[in-house]
Amino acid sequence: MPTTVRHAVEADAQLLHNLARQTFPLACPPGTTPDAIAAFIAEHLSAVSFERYLTEPSREIFIAEAEGEPAGYVLFCAEEPTDPDVATALTVRPTLELSKCYVLSNFHGSGAASALISAGLDWARSHNFAGVWLGVNQENARANRFYEKMGFELKGTKKFLVGGRWEDDYVRELAFEARGVSP
Repeated sequence: MPTTVRHAVEADAQLLHNLARQTFPLACPPGTTPDAIAAFIAEHLSAVSFERYLTEPSREIFIAEAEGEPAGYVLFCAEEPTDPDVATALTVRPTLELSKCYVLSNFHGSGAASALISAGLDWARSHNFAGVWLGVNQENARANRFYEKMGFELKGTKKFLVGGRWEDDYVRELAFEARGVSP
């Protein structure tokens, strides 16, 4: 199924919230309660949150569409990591965080996630970032396999707070120079 990727615009805030509401639970560890998931979505993935993200110059959001239907989104953040575990794990600067990458379950395996990541990596290279990093839950085997296939190497660990519970994440990094691609 052909996938197109476009930059998100301010009018997409509600669409992004709807995608996040459906996809964020898919990436949560099995022990995450429905209340914790709902609280995280309300605090970080609401339409109001996306309205703010879409106006922040440090953030870039892409939306994947397959056959005219929204399939998923990716959010990048161009801020220096403040988490000391992340900051010490990364090997290149300037860096771009792949903050969120979520695809609706009926589009898993369709190439939508790869298209989103590729669009973001192209954008990062064109803006002279030396690499991209992300945090992914250690229990999310599917996502970890996908990111490894995309070239993200395991560099360390960090904690991620969901619903008052600290989760264990891997820190993964794709350094453009390491892949033979200049920024």
